[in-house]
Amino acid sequence: MHARQVAKFPNIDLQHLGFRVPQKQRMRGKRFREPIHRLSLHDVIILTKPELSNAEKESANLRSGPISIIVPALNEAASIERFLKHLGERTEHAELIVVDGGSNDDTVNLARNHCDHCLHASPGRAVQMNAGARVASGDTFWFVHADCEVPAGCLEQISGALRHPEVVGGFFRIRIPNKRIVYRLTDSFAHYAGLLLRVRFGDHGFFCRRSAFEEIGGFPEVPLMEDAEFFHKLRRLGPIAIISSCLISSPRRYERIGPWRLTLTYGLIALLYLLRIPIPVLARIYQRTCAQVRV
Repeated sequence: MHARQVAKFPNIDLQHLGFRVPQKQRMRGKRFREPIHRLSLHDVIILTKPELSNAEKESANLRSGPISIIVPALNEAASIERFLKHLGERTEHAELIVVDGGSNDDTVNLARNHCDHCLHASPGRAVQMNAGARVASGDTFWFVHADCEVPAGCLEQISGALRHPEVVGGFFRIRIPNKRIVYRLTDSFAHYAGLLLRVRFGDHGFFCRRSAFEEIGGFPEVPLMEDAEFFHKLRRLGPIAIISSCLISSPRRYERIGPWRLTLTYGLIALLYLLRIPIPVLARIYQRTCAQVRV
């Protein structure tokens, strides 16, 4: 019997019988029609495109609503003006909120003229970001560290991700602007290990809907890993979007502490966190290893 004649019987496996079956017919087989693995809605990660058409941008903006950018700052006088000018140029229509955590330099005076609100709060990123969220008027919150450079079109990309009503928030990829191999390893490891372990940290520029932020109660006010805790709770609400454009993250902490030392410390703390070691213990390990207050 010829293979084409046998093919009339859908339950017969032609390849098992030794026939040479054309690619087109093989693709019609049962094993190609059935999914190998079904992903639940909460497992889906949406990859957004860097650029949107004008119509898509307008639709996305209507769906996601105004964006409030919240920046925790501490002793940033050397760079805060440059950072805020750059941020303002690329986020012209967003509300910009700077929350100072008790700087002993001129950070507040320098920031005041380049943002919509400049607040005072107790030290600690979680405390500062929660304080900023309380006065924010936007439907979307974006938390940005004061030592990064945001990509062009960042607001449109956030709005584009949130045009999907099931998406509760997201983050950007990061890149450290240094060609040394340790930084390239850090960039890649942070991204792919984060995908595998389902953990992410605040230098990735978290954004979320106001409703999601309020539902999970904001950032937990703990001495370390507040960003990982926040991300864990956000993931449980729904899909998280990944913005493919990179935030350019300053290498200043790595250069001050030592790139290998800080990278290994971050890796160790992340591992211990996943093993449910108490956060106060992780904070002590960080301070003893890096011997300085976080910047």
